[in-house]
Amino acid sequence: MAASAPSKPTACLALADGTVFYGTGFGATGDTVAELCFNTAMTGYQEIMTDPSYAGQIVTFTFPHIGNTGVTPEDDETGDPVAAGMVVKWDPTLASNWRATEELKDWLTRTGRIAIGGIDTRRLTRAIRQQGAPHVALAHDPDGNFDVEALVAKAREWPGLVGLDLAKDVSCAQSYRWDEMRWAWPDGYARQEAPAHKVVAIDYGAKRNILRCLASAGCDVTVLPATATAEEVLAHNPDGVFLSNGPGDPAATGEYAVPMIQDVLKTELPVFGICLGHQMLALALGANTVKMNHGHHGANHPVKEHSTGKVEITSMNHGFAVDAQTLPEGVEETHVSLFDGSNCGIRISGRPVYSVQHHPEASPGPQDSFYLFERFAEAMAARKSA
Repeated sequence: MAASAPSKPTACLALADGTVFYGTGFGATGDTVAELCFNTAMTGYQEIMTDPSYAGQIVTFTFPHIGNTGVTPEDDETGDPVAAGMVVKWDPTLASNWRATEELKDWLTRTGRIAIGGIDTRRLTRAIRQQGAPHVALAHDPDGNFDVEALVAKAREWPGLVGLDLAKDVSCAQSYRWDEMRWAWPDGYARQEAPAHKVVAIDYGAKRNILRCLASAGCDVTVLPATATAEEVLAHNPDGVFLSNGPGDPAATGEYAVPMIQDVLKTELPVFGICLGHQMLALALGANTVKMNHGHHGANHPVKEHSTGKVEITSMNHGFAVDAQTLPEGVEETHVSLFDGSNCGIRISGRPVYSVQHHPEASPGPQDSFYLFERFAEAMAARKSA
């Protein structure tokens, strides 16, 4: 009996250098253009896809078993996926998890996100590491009809993330209160009913679990849009100010964020930042940020705290970094990546103002970095009792 003909590819990933990968499409149809990155986490694909920090990016998952736990609304970091697309080695299998409420493929289709399976993700990851995060076009057509030249042209024409402010696109449109705490068995998400501290969180693309960690640390959280002014922040009479994660070029977001932060710093309030918030604080203090070759995206990144020598296993998601060589006098480097020596934390000497590049709320350690939220709460308590 003659062998059956190979099935026709239904998805195409075209890189700006002309390299083309074919595979099996799932999720939404059509095409999209973005920067391509890779993530090494073995769990949390839903949290990754809904992390607002991935705006403008397509994620290659190095772990092959993507989709096997399905999706559940409880794991969304924001309302819908924000990452532009998904690249995986194997086509997703049917979900097998007691928490699943929907299949990954159906979820991606419903939320308008394109995905491609059957890709040699090891080869793609090596290319990203060696050549830097490329601009790509990802297309899904069930009939397998692709204009490859047009897709490569779209990838080449895409301007990229440098100079691009995406925080405004993913930030909340108006302020809101948050009191939901971290998930705990068997009750799930409980509410903070006895908060001790009033916190204003600036939403540059805040993950829900960051807000939950603030609530679990005893905070009554009011979330304000990325463009909030210092007057709007201080009008809430907060005990502390939190600067959230988010996407895009920090220098572009800093055009409006830095003046606000500089004015808040004049008040002596405790300030805590994560990811983009870390970069915003650094810019406000006079340091610079730089675009990384391929960034840090994963849940296995070792970070060392200088003051204690403690090594934390952290979750990271950033394509820009603070240039530690540009930190001004009076600003200390507190944490450093043990992968490449890049900056992962700063603080103002003698003041409760600090930030980290990694994501303590993602709990890969699993509790290695939660002390950062407790430190923030302790700083607010100390200021009120002084």
